[in-house]
Amino acid sequence: MTHLHDSMEPKVMDDDMLKLAVREQGPREEAGQLAKQEGILFKDVLSLQLDFQNILRIDNLWQFENLRKLQLDNNIIERIEGLENLIHLVWLDLSFNNIEAIEGLNTLVNLEDLSLFNNRISKIDSLDSLVKLQVLSLGNNQISNMMNIIYLRRFKCLRTLSLSGNPIFEAEDYKMFICAYLPDLVYLDFRRISDHTKELAEAKHQFSIDELKHREYLMQARLEDEQARREELEKHKAAFVEHLNGSFLFDSMYTEDVEGKKLSYLPGVSELLEDKFVVICLNIFEYGLKQYEKRKIELDTFNECIQEAIQENQEQGKQRIVKFEEKYLLSLSTIREESEMPNIEKKIMECGEDITELFSVLMTLEIQLVEQLEETINLFERNIIDLVGLFIENCRDLENHHHEKLLEISINTLEKNVKGELDDDLWFHLSNGFLKVHSVGISGTF
Repeated sequence: MTHLHDSMEPKVMDDDMLKLAVREQGPREEAGQLAKQEGILFKDVLSLQLDFQNILRIDNLWQFENLRKLQLDNNIIERIEGLENLIHLVWLDLSFNNIEAIEGLNTLVNLEDLSLFNNRISKIDSLDSLVKLQVLSLGNNQISNMMNIIYLRRFKCLRTLSLSGNPIFEAEDYKMFICAYLPDLVYLDFRRISDHTKELAEAKHQFSIDELKHREYLMQARLEDEQARREELEKHKAAFVEHLNGSFLFDSMYTEDVEGKKLSYLPGVSELLEDKFVVICLNIFEYGLKQYEKRKIELDTFNECIQEAIQENQEQGKQRIVKFEEKYLLSLSTIREESEMPNIEKKIMECGEDITELFSVLMTLEIQLVEQLEETINLFERNIIDLVGLFIENCRDLENHHHEKLLEISINTLEKNVKGELDDDLWFHLSNGFLKVHSVGISGTF
């Protein structure tokens, strides 16, 4: 697949090329002359045409941050790249190039019309982010597997598809297969799909479609469950209680601690560790979620106070400005009608005083807003610190309670051992270890 201009020397997509293109495609007449004198900022360009330029590589387009339409057809581009910052792009034409794979489009979430006609593409993929895609042109490529059509079912807005000129176009069931598996499609290969064709296609592939829908339903349900679990875990992390709603913490503590597990041989420790420890974790979990809701309410209240303060301050400023403008227009009209220079100078001076007064009022309002926001922020910080401190204190109380119980059992066991009152079975399990009791806690190897 060679273009007529392949023999020309490849061009670099540099600033000079882009400036020339912007200048040539810019506004005409008086506006155009002004644009040529002052220059056009790349960020203000909404449409850019770079076809038939013998461009080999897409580059230097990051400055066109508000671009909506980009035409790069009839070049010798081999890879889709350099488009990451064009997040507002709606229309993209890369037809008649040497592209072999669909890539580099992940950030173009607003793209509605994509043309990759007449390239070297063999697989339809890597379009997942294009949730608004309505028109897809992939004719004259090397797509041979009909399963590529299944991939396109995820694009709920897709209405126009072109695949003519690909190996799959020669398949006997080509049209019926596409109409059955893409029921929302309106145009296929530049022809409108009739309702009769859709009915025939659906009837022909009904069994396969039903089976596919069932698999898609199960997959969607699984994805939704996974998303719900991720969101729940994020909430738990925000509340500082992730993995505390079960035995995860206990299991993770003793998974590889062989010696620590021997604590369970002490009378009452097994119940304390396996049951009461988990109960403590659940108590912390429930308490943490409640505290999180309190902090969330505090944060919402804080944001509301901030917005109200800013809005009220802005309204006061707007009212003062409106009053000034009314008085200014009246004064300006009076000045124009005045013929005596002394009177004109007096009124101009009065206008200057009004401007100074307005500036002073606006500055005062700004200072008041800053002070009000500082007070609100300080109050918010104190409340959050108190809530977090209370949460930590309660967690430590539960931790200390567990530690004291474990220490109490260990000391009682040690005392029974000294007195020779340990059961034979218990002594057998403890015979290979020893207890060390300290004033601040216990550490042992059993």
